[in-house]
Amino acid sequence: MTQVPDVAELTRHLVAMDTINPPGNEHQCSSYLASLLEDAGYQVDVTEFESGRSNVVARLGGERDDDLPICFTGHIDTVPLGNEAWSYDPFGGEIHDGKMYGRGTTDMKGGVAAMVLAATQLGSFIPNTKGVVLILTAGEETGCDGAKILCKNPELLGRAGAIVVGEPTSNKPLIGHKGALWLKAIAKGVTAHGSTPELGVNAVYEACRAVGEVEKFRFHEEPHKVIGSPSLNVGRIKGGINVNSVPDYAEFDIDIRSIPNQQHQQIISNLQQHMNSDIALETTVDVGSVVSNFSDSWVQNVYQCVGEILGAPQQEATAKYFTDASVLAPAFGNPPTIILGPGDAAIAHKIDEYCELEKLYQSVELYKAIIKQWVL
Repeated sequence: MTQVPDVAELTRHLVAMDTINPPGNEHQCSSYLASLLEDAGYQVDVTEFESGRSNVVARLGGERDDDLPICFTGHIDTVPLGNEAWSYDPFGGEIHDGKMYGRGTTDMKGGVAAMVLAATQLGSFIPNTKGVVLILTAGEETGCDGAKILCKNPELLGRAGAIVVGEPTSNKPLIGHKGALWLKAIAKGVTAHGSTPELGVNAVYEACRAVGEVEKFRFHEEPHKVIGSPSLNVGRIKGGINVNSVPDYAEFDIDIRSIPNQQHQQIISNLQQHMNSDIALETTVDVGSVVSNFSDSWVQNVYQCVGEILGAPQQEATAKYFTDASVLAPAFGNPPTIILGPGDAAIAHKIDEYCELEKLYQSVELYKAIIKQWVL
């Protein structure tokens, strides 16, 4: 039987596993977490969808046909380390001044550790209740890849009556998040010698002109009352093969964060028309926004529960980033969804990423309280 550590030790153990995506290599992490959940009595399925990459679905309770379990979900892949040097070992989980440092501490191995511990510690209470299901995914950082694969297998995915996503919120509940539409814009030209540019067509110039037009692009939707306005950012541009040739290819990446009621295909059409050029747009990530009804009884119960534990009433709010709920919520029939995790969103993806230990321990208590509220 695998010994279950406390939340700080479990987070450190997960951080020590390099699951940077790409390439991911999440299987080392998912197989370890699966063993902890199996030992606590959960029925666990580990499904490998690429070499070294797997998702975990663990369930307990929910035996009756009309039972709808509560779903806790988180991802186990992380983003790359970045180009700057870290002050601490990014895989060491070192603790300084009440903070654990390392890639994934905030986004979101701390949240995964907390939900796994909460679920295992309450394992004896969950049989013969509506049940709990944990979905731990690979490939979230590159567009919910693991969750999308799970949703192609409804029998494995099962059902859920509510979703808790353990992404970083500093333990404050959020009722949803924006969608994400990532586009690759491609400009093509005609190559020529750099000394005779008049004989070619410079794709970099074409791309740069298009970037200028994209910067001027405006959305005309009214801001959502909670999520706010959509956003657009050009995050990368590249082109050419050497200094003394006219480049015949260039590309740039566009990151659009959408709000409810926006149709992504219409955004693409509007953007293409606005650029008024031969730039081709290819979709690389397309996930929708998620917004729960703040007046929903379960949402209100969670907010009250969190407010009591944190000692302050919680305000209606949403996240700017996307989560696996973009994919899982529609697959479950769009049940009420809360984003709630110990990490700090402002620290995610940064050099010297960390998570406060106090928030880690607090999140275990929050998750346990939410589980008890659902099953007891």
